[in-house]
Amino acid sequence: MTATVPALEEHFEHTIERDQRIEPRDWVPEGYRKTMIRQIAQHAHSEIIGMQPEGNWITRAPSLRRKAILLAKVQDEAGHGLYLYSAAATLGADRADLTDKLITGRQKYSSIFNYPTLTFADVGVIGWLVDGAAICNQVPLCRSSYGPYARAMIRICKEESFHQRQGYELLMTMMKGTDQQREMVQEAVNRWWWPSLMMFGPPDADSPNTAQSMAWKVKRHTNDELRQRFVDMSVPQAEALGVTFPDPDLKWNAERGHYDFGAVDWDEFKNVLKGNGPCNAQRIAHRRRAHEDGAWVREAAVAHAGKKERK
Repeated sequence: MTATVPALEEHFEHTIERDQRIEPRDWVPEGYRKTMIRQIAQHAHSEIIGMQPEGNWITRAPSLRRKAILLAKVQDEAGHGLYLYSAAATLGADRADLTDKLITGRQKYSSIFNYPTLTFADVGVIGWLVDGAAICNQVPLCRSSYGPYARAMIRICKEESFHQRQGYELLMTMMKGTDQQREMVQEAVNRWWWPSLMMFGPPDADSPNTAQSMAWKVKRHTNDELRQRFVDMSVPQAEALGVTFPDPDLKWNAERGHYDFGAVDWDEFKNVLKGNGPCNAQRIAHRRRAHEDGAWVREAAVAHAGKKERK
């Protein structure tokens, strides 16, 4: 006997309340399905677009060791994108459709990847701050209510943690080098600090999706909570590294037990999301060109699969 929609909704709510996982075989409200596809797709797109800023330095790495490290990291990001597109597929999303939405601007990716990598120090700062912010945001997602997403996040977070250590190690090496290298690191930190804080999304008061995502246990913490956690984590690391953050309002607040920090420029954040960042057009054009150049590979794979089935 087929369950009624109210009965299915009740079962879904009870599953969420008991802090159990929603699986692909389970009935879910259309709003939940759309929310999960939107979040997973945005995450997958971010991993794929995120290969570009650092991939730009593979041929210019200062040593074979640094080249190998960077190659491995970019390869990991591609793998993360594949895990996530596969997780979205369990919700009925088509990967080709998601890719089309990305290259036509109908779906977003993280605003952080629309900033240029001007020096090799940027590779280290991305590993430390950008991947650090990603870890802060993504570790709670290992407990997300949607099973395939949560399980994908476990491996992704382990690899991102390794990337962060690699980035920090590179910066420590540069800070022990010449004055020019130390200046290069500080200049990169100055450029990436504020965009890193924007990675957690708009303030809770202006976030249209946070409340519902929290209710469905897709997210476990609000944007502002995660941003504060990242600041508290990053300040001692900066002190150990010997750099400062470009925020005159950054100071310890003993009453709160947290660091206070200055106001984020949310107008810049919105402008970048609208497609007006320094590298928006370049990133999408590169992804579109790669997709078009790879059409013959996809066609050959489909033809090969069909040939095997006929046998």
